[in-house]
Amino acid sequence: METSFHISLPCLNVEDTKNFYINYIGASVGRTSENWIDINLFGHQLTFIKAEKFNFNSPNYVFEGKLLPSFHLGVIVNESTWNGIYNNLKEHHLDVVNKTTFLQDKLGEHSSFFLKDPNDYMLEFKNFKTTNDIFKS
Repeated sequence: METSFHISLPCLNVEDTKNFYINYIGASVGRTSENWIDINLFGHQLTFIKAEKFNFNSPNYVFEGKLLPSFHLGVIVNESTWNGIYNNLKEHHLDVVNKTTFLQDKLGEHSSFFLKDPNDYMLEFKNFKTTNDIFKS
């Protein structure tokens, strides 16, 4: 199974971050907005979200009306794997946060859920409706 790595990190300036990854690292840009940018780093998705001097005591942002953690680590998997992980977590009564579909009927549509690991790091599991849309804008 081929998988892609996803991580979401705070940044002070979206444009400066974009310029660094494009001009110095050679990455490409995926979806963007005024407050966040997806970077295609060798097939892996880095999402940078604008934040003031980042405070880990309130690490959230709003996307499509949902409150989400700005700082999280994720993995993009196929639908079968995504459903298997989700069902296993529910069977073990683990608290899954925000199981939802984002960008429904739009480019980049994906299902997603979050949960905390034993170290209180937020993990996200994503399943894109169309795998080739991960970095399209």
